[in-house]
Amino acid sequence: MKKELLMGTALVSTLGAASVAEAVTATMSGNHQTGMEFDSPTGGTDTNAQTNDNNFTVSLSETTDGGMTISSSFKVMDETSKYDGDAGFTLAFTDGSKLDLLNAGNASGSHAVSIPGSAGSEGVATTSTNMGQTGLDFATAATNFGVEYHTAADFLADGLSMSFSASTDSGAAALASDTYRTDSHVAIGATYVTDLGDTAVTLGGGISESEGSKTGTAVTNDTGGFHVGLSAVTGDLTVAAGFADGSVAGAGRATDLEYNAEVTKVGVKYVSGDLTFNVGFASGDSQDGSIGSIGTTDDSKEVTSASVSYAVAAGVTAMIGYTSMEASDEGAATDDGSAWYIGANMAF
Repeated sequence: MKKELLMGTALVSTLGAASVAEAVTATMSGNHQTGMEFDSPTGGTDTNAQTNDNNFTVSLSETTDGGMTISSSFKVMDETSKYDGDAGFTLAFTDGSKLDLLNAGNASGSHAVSIPGSAGSEGVATTSTNMGQTGLDFATAATNFGVEYHTAADFLADGLSMSFSASTDSGAAALASDTYRTDSHVAIGATYVTDLGDTAVTLGGGISESEGSKTGTAVTNDTGGFHVGLSAVTGDLTVAAGFADGSVAGAGRATDLEYNAEVTKVGVKYVSGDLTFNVGFASGDSQDGSIGSIGTTDDSKEVTSASVSYAVAAGVTAMIGYTSMEASDEGAATDDGSAWYIGANMAF
């Protein structure tokens, strides 16, 4: 009996030591945001509803004897989105460069400049056929089977960093119906940071090109395009602007649309103590149609937004946001309106 107890203790100790030696470093982060949204569509009925945004992320990392860090993560989101575990692996090298493997994203989108807008969760819904865009990285399609390489800072020149990405066939079927698939992509992006007196200036941009297929009907333009953005920070004031132009194939709920679009965005953020003021404007125009037949009539969205955020305590932010939109679908005005949001976010 004594021998059995000693053997059991030794086994537990061995397993415990092995588990400690093999365990990676895990950190947790996330947020809980909840509030009320008040929608006022033009020509429609005013509505209000509680909105929630809950996220919980586990980040995993470990460093090899040679100094390379291997990391990945997974996310548990709110009850409507459930679980997101499609992150690949990131290898961070000792020279400051990184390599993303699987679900690596698109190097063009990685360098889209952030343009201030409302920090609230309000929005004005549009019809599903309105392909007007308001983001700078709308034309950056990629497949899961890809890599993205990020250079170290000061690559080729002080303040310059770049990314390069490529992905290959996803294995999805190109059907004779309206379904379109992305087969491959290549992209390049760059960010340049410099100081002009008391102002920190960031210039970012990217180019992306993807190819896809659909049995029976060829697309007019595969997904691809470019974007540029400029941000200037002077003390507590941030001013930013951006422009994007491109095409997207395989859009819409049934992936049976393609469109050409362009977006212009401007925004301002000002921080005064615990208060943050945001104002933004985005204008997007597009021409859409079924696969193989781009239309000539504009879909459009013009979105003006603003918010005031107050840091109540460490990690706790209260906010009030407002968004107003004017939209048209195939040249006809539709879905105009405004929305208010009041709520709070708790981050950890």
